Amino acid sequence: MAASPRFADFQAQIYEAGAQGSPPSLPMTPEGMEELARSRMSERAYSYVAGAAGREGTARSNLAAFDRWQIVPRHLRSAPQRDLTTQLFGLRLPTPILLAPVGALSTVHPRAELVAAEVAAAMGIPIILSTLSGSSLEEVSAVWEQAGAGVGWFQLYWPTDREVARSLVKRAESAGYRALVLTVDTWTLAWRPRDLALGYLPFLTGQGLANYLSDPCFRSRLEVPPEQDPKAAISLWARIFNNPGLSWDDLKWLREQTKLPILLKGICHPDDARQAFACGADGVIVSNHGGRQIDGARPALDCLPEVVDAVPGQVVLFDSGIRGGSDVLKALALGATAVLLGRPFVFGLAAAGGDGLRHVLLCLLADLDLTLGLSGHASVSDLGRDCLVRAAGT
Repeated sequence: MAASPRFADFQAQIYEAGAQGSPPSLPMTPEGMEELARSRMSERAYSYVAGAAGREGTARSNLAAFDRWQIVPRHLRSAPQRDLTTQLFGLRLPTPILLAPVGALSTVHPRAELVAAEVAAAMGIPIILSTLSGSSLEEVSAVWEQAGAGVGWFQLYWPTDREVARSLVKRAESAGYRALVLTVDTWTLAWRPRDLALGYLPFLTGQGLANYLSDPCFRSRLEVPPEQDPKAAISLWARIFNNPGLSWDDLKWLREQTKLPILLKGICHPDDARQAFACGADGVIVSNHGGRQIDGARPALDCLPEVVDAVPGQVVLFDSGIRGGSDVLKALALGATAVLLGRPFVFGLAAAGGDGLRHVLLCLLADLDLTLGLSGHASVSDLGRDCLVRAAGT
């Protein structure tokens, strides 16, 4: 892929347009975009996206963890143009950003995954498609084929039916996905009071089930096609989705099924990271699911350095709490190869479709570009822990 664009130019474009009497029509902060999105979302959809487990302490602590690390700027080091390019599984990506897998995106936009794929392909940003998507994995990959660009990974929620799991993996391979992300922290859904207060789980209304309803192995388990009896199909999905019996031995089986790189998402303990690579994983994603699974869990950023140290030289990505450019810089400095963006991109879609998502990404990348240069670094590859100090008293 091409070298990193000058994302900082987005700042100049905004000021120039403002001087001509055209200030931005979309908010410039993640908080502002969330507020706009909320005004355009149903109560159920907003609660599903914004909510977290229990009293939502982990979701808050994910954000607060970034404040415990402070950037130490260096000056007079000549960084007029920064390089944000990142090497990942043989690909040269223009940025260290990926779109995180988010289920039931159709609750915020009827063509959510397709629109996200279009925007991501245009910007050279990989999208990780959730198993629980509103469009099938083949429909999403067709967007890249039509654009002639784009990178997609497929996220797997491993059902109890191993043959359905195998079928999903093989379909992802055939459709051109470049990696497989196994989410290991969601073998059942956590206690989520916002959704419970509304009695709302989108999948029980059929949202987010496109990959299941189009899967030949899943369909073979039904007496009639899901088009004829959607309730029976949803019922079957509900019976096989939760899989509390998964173990490290299953990961070894999965490794035998595919040549795609496998990453485990949800790793927070260094011993689990070591075990993941011992069982054939090609990468891990440090994540607590944005606080959606365990209330009171340790902030993901606090786990990152220990995981990186446990598996030196391995691919370690980061997820949970990224909001601004300084957050990205801190995660990279602590050892992440790249980061995943979750809720902010969803709120961009909800607020203004593809334009909203593009705006969110440009704001984040311009912020990262400028923060990188202002702190004295010409490339994200220059970042290390010497860029940061712990805040006093932490």
